Amino acid sequence: MEAYAGEWLQLLIRWVHLITGIAWIGASFYFVWLDNSLHPPVLARDADEGVGGELWAIHGGGFYHVQKFRVAPAELPPLLHWFKWEAYSTWLSGFALLVVLYWWHADLYIVDRNVSAITPLQAVALSAALLVAGWMVYDQLCKRLGFAHERVLAVALIGLLTAVAWGLSHVFSGRAMYIQIGAMLGTMMAANVLFVIIPSQRKLVEAKARGEPPDPVYGMRGKQRSVHNNYLTLPVLLTMISNHYPMTFAHPHAWLVLACLLLLAAYVRHFFNLRHRGRTAWSIPLLAATGALALAVVIAPARPVVEGTVALRDVQPIIAARCATCHAEHPRWEGIASPPKGVVLETAAQIVAQAAAIREQAVVSRAMPLGNVTQMTDVERGRIAAWIDAGARAD
Repeated sequence: MEAYAGEWLQLLIRWVHLITGIAWIGASFYFVWLDNSLHPPVLARDADEGVGGELWAIHGGGFYHVQKFRVAPAELPPLLHWFKWEAYSTWLSGFALLVVLYWWHADLYIVDRNVSAITPLQAVALSAALLVAGWMVYDQLCKRLGFAHERVLAVALIGLLTAVAWGLSHVFSGRAMYIQIGAMLGTMMAANVLFVIIPSQRKLVEAKARGEPPDPVYGMRGKQRSVHNNYLTLPVLLTMISNHYPMTFAHPHAWLVLACLLLLAAYVRHFFNLRHRGRTAWSIPLLAATGALALAVVIAPARPVVEGTVALRDVQPIIAARCATCHAEHPRWEGIASPPKGVVLETAAQIVAQAAAIREQAVVSRAMPLGNVTQMTDVERGRIAAWIDAGARAD
């Protein structure tokens, strides 16, 4: 009953995380598009009043006229909308999901006994420390490099993430390494809102409330971190969906695959940001080809060779011992209430029906068993492959 309730809790948290994430990313996309699409004000009096850009749009059956001030209006309006709870709610729900799924079941989702002998408690401590350390290093890079070295900052951040991914590939399971990098990026984004963007906006409002001219530097700081968040959205989404594609996180060089995919995801965002300014980045096909080439030349997973004929009777005991602890009508693994994805591997017919999936998950990507918690050996994987390659016959 506890495991069943836990799965419902995970579903609820994941749903909240998805809803709030859509709201946050949507706001980020809209406001960066808005900034990139502004034109100088048509009326001279608007420019004299401090308007730096304006935009006309039509949506939902009506016309909208948006203006952005270079620093601040002459007087504060009676109602000022803030955008922060989308970010806070997304991070809080994401952190809750990280805790109840990955940290609570670290022995299953983080630790891989084929990678390292780290204990679940050590894995959780390292994961938490990296969330904090990642933000602190990124924040210091932003402060020390300022506004004039964005390209240097981008290279430094790419280098940091790649180094962390490489290091984690020697400690965590591939799946956990991807999620950890995504959690670090999400933490950087939420911390940008909490510690930089909102405080900077408060400084602007407080100055106007005192009747003083606001310092433009606060607006520049908020804008810088807001743009950073915009570029990090697609990489974060990529790490979230990577769990469904073992050929990424289960690759022998998963850290390099991740680095290439993060670069491509960030550049997709860059392409659209440039398009909104009226420019086209024709280097995208070249970059995409380079990324695809980098993924293609990475060494493919090696498959053990087994000589002789392998029959279902040789494979069924392996599946029973290594897979059916979870893939059963009534899973025996603590914390698993129902067979993952509804796949049951208890009878010969069920094993034959799932032969292709077994080959992909246990042989090609080696993503299963999760973290190799049941200690499936290379020889056993080879026997499974030999049986399936020979036609996965039931006799």
